[in-house]
Amino acid sequence: MKTDTAPDKVNKTWLKDYQQPDYGIRHTRLEFELSPQKTKVLARLQIGLAPDRAEGEPLILDGEGLELVAVRIDGQALAEDQYEVTDTQLIIPRVPVSFTLETEVFINPAGNTALSGLYMSNGMFCTQCEAEGFRHITYYMDRPDVLSTYDVRIEAEKAANPVLLANGNPVQSGDLPESDERPGWHFAEWSDPHPKPCYLFALVAGDLAHVEDQFQTKSGRDVTLRVFVQPENVGKCDYTLDALKRSMAWDEETFGREYDLDIFMIVAVDHFNFGAMENKGLNIFNSAYVLASPETATDMDYELIEGIVAHEYFHNWSGNRVTCRDWFQLCLKEGFTVFRDQEFSADQRSRPVQRIKDVRRLWQSQFPEDAGPLAHPVRPESYITIDNFYTATVYNKGAELVRMMKTLVGADDFRRATDIYFDRHDGEAATVDDFVICMEEASGRDLGQFRRWYSDAGTPEISVTDNWDNGNYTLTLTQKTAPTPGQPEKPARHIPVKLALVGTDGPLTDEELIELEGEAKTLTFSGLPEKPVPSLCRGFSAPVRLKQALDVADRLTLIQSDTDPFNRWSQAHLLAQDLIKSFAGQGKIDQPEEAVFAYANALGVILQDETLEPAFKAEILRVPTESDIVRSVEIIDPEAIGTARKTFRSILLKQLRPLLMQAWEANRTAPPYSPAAEQAGQRGLKNTALALLMAEPDDEVMSLIQKQIETADNMTDEAAAVSLAAFADRPEREQILAGFYAKWQHETLVVNKWLAWQALSGLPGALAEIQRLMAHEAFDLRNPNKVRALIGAFAMENPGTFHLADGSGYAFFFDRIRELDPVNPQVAARLLTATENWRRLEPGRRGKLSEKLKALCATEGLSKNVYEMAERLADGE
Repeated sequence: MKTDTAPDKVNKTWLKDYQQPDYGIRHTRLEFELSPQKTKVLARLQIGLAPDRAEGEPLILDGEGLELVAVRIDGQALAEDQYEVTDTQLIIPRVPVSFTLETEVFINPAGNTALSGLYMSNGMFCTQCEAEGFRHITYYMDRPDVLSTYDVRIEAEKAANPVLLANGNPVQSGDLPESDERPGWHFAEWSDPHPKPCYLFALVAGDLAHVEDQFQTKSGRDVTLRVFVQPENVGKCDYTLDALKRSMAWDEETFGREYDLDIFMIVAVDHFNFGAMENKGLNIFNSAYVLASPETATDMDYELIEGIVAHEYFHNWSGNRVTCRDWFQLCLKEGFTVFRDQEFSADQRSRPVQRIKDVRRLWQSQFPEDAGPLAHPVRPESYITIDNFYTATVYNKGAELVRMMKTLVGADDFRRATDIYFDRHDGEAATVDDFVICMEEASGRDLGQFRRWYSDAGTPEISVTDNWDNGNYTLTLTQKTAPTPGQPEKPARHIPVKLALVGTDGPLTDEELIELEGEAKTLTFSGLPEKPVPSLCRGFSAPVRLKQALDVADRLTLIQSDTDPFNRWSQAHLLAQDLIKSFAGQGKIDQPEEAVFAYANALGVILQDETLEPAFKAEILRVPTESDIVRSVEIIDPEAIGTARKTFRSILLKQLRPLLMQAWEANRTAPPYSPAAEQAGQRGLKNTALALLMAEPDDEVMSLIQKQIETADNMTDEAAAVSLAAFADRPEREQILAGFYAKWQHETLVVNKWLAWQALSGLPGALAEIQRLMAHEAFDLRNPNKVRALIGAFAMENPGTFHLADGSGYAFFFDRIRELDPVNPQVAARLLTATENWRRLEPGRRGKLSEKLKALCATEGLSKNVYEMAERLADGE
């Protein structure tokens, strides 16, 4: 539903106002007669007054976009004066203490472009009900603390929809009697015995093929595993099945959690607002995170599939069996489950490299969020629409909070705590406090101060000062968190800091855990042979910023001599950032060119170290992007940043070219292709070396690009070479891009990569190219994946083009937001996060972008999603 854009007309939901529901729904039976434009939904709900509620409370059900046909209580139809229907609710003033409510409604799946509720994707019926999509299907108490068992009957035309799926276990299926109104129809019935909130309901119907496997649980139960896809994609599901089986085994071993139904299903759909959804027993996935073959998927695609399959499966316990009481507790299921999928991926691949990747995502998405107008606590206090709080803060920072608790209580007590949590709250809707209490009970620790991490927004900064005096070393850590919207005061937090001291030839002390609970803490070390360099927050033990006065020599010591892989990488990454910033006139490194030579020498040593994994070398060799620099500077000047990064890469290339050529040649993998860690690491190093060689795309390097394209037996290598060509101002560029599209134009997911590469290009005329691609046959504004590939990549990761000095990038972007909002407000609102750093732009650009945000806020008829996001972004101006 659209809402008036005036602020006083927009109602917020507040955590402090939470009240338990007046009624519960013991059992839900749903019957669907599927039709693209007019689906009939019969809901039969067994409802009872909550134990502590007085009789006489009205029954209030949520519902939006529904055509109500009938309302019945215990079989008796209600007259129109016995209930009230608004745009968002069905209200029945007088109901019995216990009764059966029946409603009949019609809905229009084909017209549901917002992809929330029941909609259609390429002729297939599918659902997305989290967070508040179920109200678009039928009238219901659409809140996560109302748990019910479900029986579902689906009826549909058999020829168009031979496969009919819902949550739970299959009960029966068959053909329906022939009739003139419904010739050739059939039905299927499903039953889910586990109480669940309606946001976990799922239905899929369409012409689908599937691949099947079996998994035997530790207790000896056989579970059928099926992955459903469009028939032409049936050969691209093997890795998804393999990842699912490994996830199930890992969760049994690591957390003691066993699957509880007879069947587990995954369905791939092309139109999806998220990555995937953990609906009980019937996970619905964006097809990008299911379909993979060596020819069409990159190593990164395989990694994402593995991690997302694990994430959604792990939700079976951390989200489904134990769900969240209200949407303010979203981090309870998402933060915990992200932590679980990160641990799974670390065990499947390289733990140090996985940690680097997880923290890089946090730095790229969550730290900027915490530092800008969109800052909010991991457990927010209010919202207009909960869709806007599926954020990096809730997911990624939420995972870091779970990780910190594990650090503080220890691995054994952490496992005991999760056992208590799952056993105590199985079948319930829980809160963050319930989770923390289990940690306290298992460990005997008081985590009262730690709870501030959930209620306070912002990233703490730890300032580091030290003193060296003839073998004695004093180190002082001081914490401070800057004000965030609505939270000017920030008390000290409980911060676990893993620490070691490093010298020229390696560690001088063993790693220890320091708990910073007050504003400051001083540590003293004696008998050291040399002045040490502190290695702080090893393994990124807390989501904080470190403010250290380390010179280039100190940082090179950590890069070359620290035994903590994460800190070696982080120091290399941050030093590279500072060098680029110095070239751009915003750094603090004198003579940056000379410092780059020393930095290059350190990288050269790492490249030649045979004891290090290729995947780690690839990460440490990767040059920060322009977007990385934009996120780290005080004043954003995209042109200066782009020029500085080019300068840095050119100097680095002059020093490392022979080693880069050697790395490219030595890490070419022999067939057959494998997405496993060893081969993926080799390809990662080879292609990162190639990317740095393309800092100067001369004829020799372009011949490597052409050679790799022509000889590649996998999409990882082909995509790496073609994408690098897309960023190069070379005459071969157009031919390479055209050839790639001609080869892969019938593979939608591959074409999306092609769109993104052009959207990311910072070449002259890039905006005009993006505008032309809007009209290309490969683009569709109704498909979120394509919107993210073209418009999202341009706005989020191409600062040079997005922030064109004349404001044309902003004009194009805001026109697309207005165009997209009526089609899919969730996706439109998320795209707006590209503007969260506008206050740090140089004055000319800042003024242009500010005016665009203000104009958007004043636009009539905006969705709640876009209005809330625009208002938060523009607030204060």
